[in-house]
Amino acid sequence: MKKLLVFALTASLVGCGAHQKDVDNADPMKYAETITPSDLKERVYIFASDEFEGRETGEPGQKKAAEYLKEQYKNFDIPSALGGDDYFQEVPKSYFRGDTKASENVVAFIKGSEKPEEVLVISSHYDHVGMDKDGNVFNGADDDASGTMGVVEIAQAFSEAVKDGYTPKRSILFLNNTGEEKGLVGSKFYTDNPIFPLEETVANLNIDMIGRIDPDHEGNDNYIYLIGSDKLSTELHELSEEVNSKYMNLDLDYTYNDENDPNRFYYRSDHYNFAKNNVPVIFYFNGVHADYHKITDTPDKINYDALSKRARLVFLTAWEIANRDERLVVDKAE
Repeated sequence: MKKLLVFALTASLVGCGAHQKDVDNADPMKYAETITPSDLKERVYIFASDEFEGRETGEPGQKKAAEYLKEQYKNFDIPSALGGDDYFQEVPKSYFRGDTKASENVVAFIKGSEKPEEVLVISSHYDHVGMDKDGNVFNGADDDASGTMGVVEIAQAFSEAVKDGYTPKRSILFLNNTGEEKGLVGSKFYTDNPIFPLEETVANLNIDMIGRIDPDHEGNDNYIYLIGSDKLSTELHELSEEVNSKYMNLDLDYTYNDENDPNRFYYRSDHYNFAKNNVPVIFYFNGVHADYHKITDTPDKINYDALSKRARLVFLTAWEIANRDERLVVDKAE
């Protein structure tokens, strides 16, 4: 009953836009190009500012960050996944170790026009590690203001398409997770308590650190590491490659996708909680750098051209997943 109510509410809100047109006639690049370096720079400088106090889970800075995200989705006329004005999926204190306070995932939702029961999740984590005992702020510009503002810009691009009458065929959940730095807690809570059934969740595109250039790609801002695309669905991997070749031509680096890679990044961000439930995933990642989890991870060090290109790739991949005739086949489930 609750799920039916959510779909009814979101249908009425999304339906306030333009008359639905055939989305197959849309040019997705038109909407991808609304994701600009200047817009991302403005947002990252806000989200990774001292005002948000390092966005530590359960603390006032994280609450401010959640309110900022809610405000952006409302500005885009993208409704809550929960109905009404409540964009926060509460994650109770019992889910966390130690003295971490209760927190919340931020959830916004566009209902699909043809296959609304099938849901694509686009995610990031918006928490970081707070402040040190001397009051120095860990701004987390790359980790993960870059990914979270990427999701925000992707959401805006989809909202512009909806306003033009091009509502995606499948539903899209924009999921900003809390507590990733506490052990992938927000995404675990979501997959333990999904707003929409996991068996109807067609894929998860997860963005965690996409604003920097790592030492192995110095001087090249035209790359991105992809992790997990081939783990559960051959079709997802092939779709991802085809979308990139058609629109972006980034260098897709699969170094960290190797099962024998000692970093084990596949298991270290929020997509993994979807993957272990047999939801196909892609993890987008710029690689490691010297400022990881340091107070020097600041907005001035973000490469906004690279961030824009990577966010556009995620948007275009999401567009294809959401609008293809058949849902992705999971052919490698354990």
